[in-house]
Amino acid sequence: MPENEGQPQFPHHPHDKGYRQLLSDKRVFLELLKTFVREKWVEAIDANDLILVNKSYVLQDFSEKEADIVYRLKTRDKNVIFYVLLELQSTVDYLIPFRLLLYMVEIWREVYNNTPQHERESKHFRLPPIIPAVLYNGVGSWTAALSFKEMLDGYQDFSGHLLDYRYLLFDVNRYNEEELIRAANLIASVFLLDQKMRPEELAGRLQKLSGILRRLTPDEFRHITSWLKNVVKPRIPEDFREKVDRILDASNPWEVERMIYNLEITLEEMQQQALLKGLKEGEQKGKLEGKLEGKREVARNLLLFNVDIETIVKATGLTPDEIAVLKKQLEQ
Repeated sequence: MPENEGQPQFPHHPHDKGYRQLLSDKRVFLELLKTFVREKWVEAIDANDLILVNKSYVLQDFSEKEADIVYRLKTRDKNVIFYVLLELQSTVDYLIPFRLLLYMVEIWREVYNNTPQHERESKHFRLPPIIPAVLYNGVGSWTAALSFKEMLDGYQDFSGHLLDYRYLLFDVNRYNEEELIRAANLIASVFLLDQKMRPEELAGRLQKLSGILRRLTPDEFRHITSWLKNVVKPRIPEDFREKVDRILDASNPWEVERMIYNLEITLEEMQQQALLKGLKEGEQKGKLEGKLEGKREVARNLLLFNVDIETIVKATGLTPDEIAVLKKQLEQ
C-alpha cells in the first residue's frame, strides 16, 4: 500500500474562486511572476501600470469556460504594452494549448477593433505580446503539451513554418517545501498550504510558515485567512465550521501562534469526534453482524433436524438462497 493510502486527507479543492480572488490583487499577481518566473521581462514590469482586465473572454466552442485572469502590463524601460493570460486548472486539460490560443486571438481581435483604422493599417502597427500561463494545483503530474506545435499532427516535418508558443506553467504540487519557505512571501505560503496534505499536517505547515506570516501586512494576512477558509472549511463537519470562522476572523499577523494553536485544537477535536463516530458505527455494525450470525446458527440447527426450508425462512427471516448456501456448507 502506498504511503498515506487509506489515511484521511484534505481532498483537492476546486480552487478557481480562491485563486481568482487572490490573484485579482495586482500585488499578489506580480509576486507570483517575480517569485517563479526567471525571465528579464518580469524584472522590467512597471508595477504602477499593472491593470486587471475585467472583461470576460468566452469562446464559442468552449461556452462553459472563460479566460480566468488577464492582466495588461507595461515594461518600465521600453514602455511596451503586453498581456499575461492566466488559466486556473485543478485537472489536466489536454486542449489547453488550443484554448489558450483562442483566448489570445480574442484579445488581439479586441485590440485590433479598438485601434483607429488609420493606425492599424500603418506599417508601424503591432499587436501586443501575450504571455499565456497555467496555474495547476492537481495532485498528479501535468501531462498536457507545453507548446502549441505539439498539438499539430506531424509538426516535426514542417519545422520553421508553423505557429507555435510555449506557456508558463505554475505547478503547485511540484514546488518543494524548502523552495516555498525560502521565498518567504504570500504566494509561496499559499502554494505550500494548497499542496496535498493530511488534516494533521495543517498545523505543522502553518508552524513552519509562522515567521513569514508574522511579517505579512494586515491585508496580506487577510488573504491567508481567506485562503484557509477555502482550504479547511469545505473539508470539515458543519459543527466545526463556525468555530474555524471565529478563529480565522479574530486572527492577526502578530498573534499567529495563537491562531495555529486554536486551529490545532479544533482539528484534534474534529478527529476525536470522527474516531468516536467510527467506533460507534463499528459497534453497531458488529451487533448487526452478530445478530445475523445468530440467525444463521439457528438455521444450521434446523437443517440438521431436516426441517423444510420454507419453515426455516419463517423462523429466521433468512432468504431461501441464504439457507441453500448454509445447507450446501453442511453437506461438504
